[in-house]
Amino acid sequence: MAFSSPLFSPVNFALNPNPQIHPKCTKPNRRNFSVCAIPPLSTATDISAVTGPLDGTTLAVLGGGSVAALAAILSLADPERRRQLQAEEVGGGDKEVVREYFNNNGFQRWKKIYGDTDDVNKVQLDIRLGHSKTVENVMKMLTEEGSLQGVTVCDAGCGTGCLSIPLAKEGAVVSASDISASMVAEAQKQAQEELFKDKDDQSPAPVMPKFEVKDLESLDGKYDTVVCLDVMIHYPQSKADGMIAHLASLAENRLILSFAPKTFYYDLLKRIGELFPGPSKATRAYLHAEADVERALQKAGWKIRKRGLIATQFYFAKLIEAVPA
Repeated sequence: MAFSSPLFSPVNFALNPNPQIHPKCTKPNRRNFSVCAIPPLSTATDISAVTGPLDGTTLAVLGGGSVAALAAILSLADPERRRQLQAEEVGGGDKEVVREYFNNNGFQRWKKIYGDTDDVNKVQLDIRLGHSKTVENVMKMLTEEGSLQGVTVCDAGCGTGCLSIPLAKEGAVVSASDISASMVAEAQKQAQEELFKDKDDQSPAPVMPKFEVKDLESLDGKYDTVVCLDVMIHYPQSKADGMIAHLASLAENRLILSFAPKTFYYDLLKRIGELFPGPSKATRAYLHAEADVERALQKAGWKIRKRGLIATQFYFAKLIEAVPA
């Protein structure tokens, strides 16, 4: 989620240097952790496109009083009307807006953020770094209890494959899907390049992930593990409850979710960000209270085993691992 805040807590997970990370998504940096991007956390308030005196950097250093003052002008904007116009243009609701965005302008923007190109600004680079923390910690969760060889994993909302590819390199049998055909095509391309380059006859051949164009509601089958990163941002809580229950029904042993946490401060930043949507259209963003997510999991017969907050200056996400209760 491209929100700015100088008050984020440090990541609550220890990074694991051992799991293989998708090479095209890695880049050395001064923070001593490798960089890999995963499916988008949000496109709703990408202040990286803002120009003028009140840009992303300015918002990042505003004091509490200034933030409160900015909150007073929220009533002067009408983001809901802007969203209505978006939905009318593509002939549908939130899902159609998301599909249209990530097949067009959003695909081009997030492909850059997910990759290793230098053609990104400071905000986009910071989001890339935040994504790297998330994917590294997911890989840590998935590998710390043993090998992934032959383990079936559903990567729900796979984006360009930056989680699916390292999973396949670890031996997992990956079923990956995304609502965007553009994202799926790019994921297939990158997987083909990364999984079979420099392969020798001594090592076992990796299993190519099965990539499909599907929304979450269309997913079926049974998997040892289901992972859904940065997709709940597109679901209001009323629909997120059903989506969580559906994903849980697909998982036999483990469900890993990430979402933008709803707190007073983060919600205020989101609303301020909606005043500066940038020149390109974006999607609606929904924050979720951790208690609501936990309640939905409990209703589906699951309990949270691990949890943590991953945050940089412009990225924040709650990462949880749930198991059958």
